[in-house]
Amino acid sequence: AGGPPPGQFDVFSDDDWQSAFELTLMSAVRMIRATLPHLRAVGGGSILTLTSSSVKEPIDFLLLSNVMRSGVTSLAKSLSRQLASENIRVNNLVPGLIATDRMVNLDTAQAKAKGISFDEQRSASQALIPLGRYGDPTEFGKAGAFLLSDAASYITGATLVADGGTMKTVW
Repeated sequence: AGGPPPGQFDVFSDDDWQSAFELTLMSAVRMIRATLPHLRAVGGGSILTLTSSSVKEPIDFLLLSNVMRSGVTSLAKSLSRQLASENIRVNNLVPGLIATDRMVNLDTAQAKAKGISFDEQRSASQALIPLGRYGDPTEFGKAGAFLLSDAASYITGATLVADGGTMKTVW
């Protein structure tokens, strides 16, 4: 689904907020609710939610995503403590700028808002990434596979950032 549409506060209606809530937070709630009986039946396992770097550093033009993905992150952290005694781990994976259709849409929207070309916007975005490029979806998938694997058996309640070094926060 990608995520809620980009935009600033004044452009969003109550329906936009509700749609973002359903798309982002409630989809995670429903996925976890559907998964738990199976994990409990086999004696444990791992749940991984995908959020956004906006949970640590809000992103301009992504107000709805910033708000709703923070809720997903808090849900996962809360559940990691609640479900640990059942041998169920819950973690978050935070993508940076990954080369997906969503990035095409975001670069297009930002280029339009700034009055510049798509290529200029894309170059400007990539210049902000210490590794100098958007991430590949396969790289992001490998980070998720790690968190779901036995190699991460002592990790729960964590938020792993796969962003090419973009985020400036220390936590």
